[in-house]
Amino acid sequence: MAAGGWTVGVNDLKEEFANEAVAEIAAAGGDAFAVVQNVATIEGVEAAVAAVVDRTGRLDGMVNNAAWVRYQPIPDIAPETLDRMLAVGFSGVIWGIKAASAAMDDAKGGTIVNVASAAGFRSAPNSLVYSGIKAGIMGLTRAAAVELGSRNIRVNAVAPSAVPTEGTAKHRSAERDARRIANTPLGRLGTVDDIARAIGYLLGEESDFVTGQVLSADGGIGIAIT
Repeated sequence: MAAGGWTVGVNDLKEEFANEAVAEIAAAGGDAFAVVQNVATIEGVEAAVAAVVDRTGRLDGMVNNAAWVRYQPIPDIAPETLDRMLAVGFSGVIWGIKAASAAMDDAKGGTIVNVASAAGFRSAPNSLVYSGIKAGIMGLTRAAAVELGSRNIRVNAVAPSAVPTEGTAKHRSAERDARRIANTPLGRLGTVDDIARAIGYLLGEESDFVTGQVLSADGGIGIAIT
């Protein structure tokens, strides 16, 4: 989005992560700034949105992309794990939709993109909470699109498959990656750039008649019989 001329507010609970992303954007010639707020609270999300409005005068787009994940078999699910996963990954999306839509101009509208997952369609053992949250995000997306359409606010979601990142490294292995690649029609894992381009499409003018949709960016694994 920065490469396309947007001013980007990068929010992270850890300031060093936000600053690192901002530095990369600035080095590439883009305009970005860091925000450090906790999206698990409505106060944190509202403060993050306010920081963007204070800096730019308006809010045109919002990406709800936060998660805190623990994979556990059903007998081992702990209340504190459930509460934190829901607060960050589900409630945080609701607060993001609420705060972003309140800040968007009634005439110009805006776009919101929620990050779901292929796990919202197909699940695996030990992922009851994660899969439930990601399926729920798809429902939030559709409901928000219906309610906010009259204000010209579009709401969509992107559903990635497994993407190698620092955050997912502890949940991956060479064997698991090889199995996923073998089951993916395009024959590779996704990249952060793949997902960023999908989000950029949903945020941009090219998709200005698209709302309430879930775009699977998964290399086809979601439609393959394995």
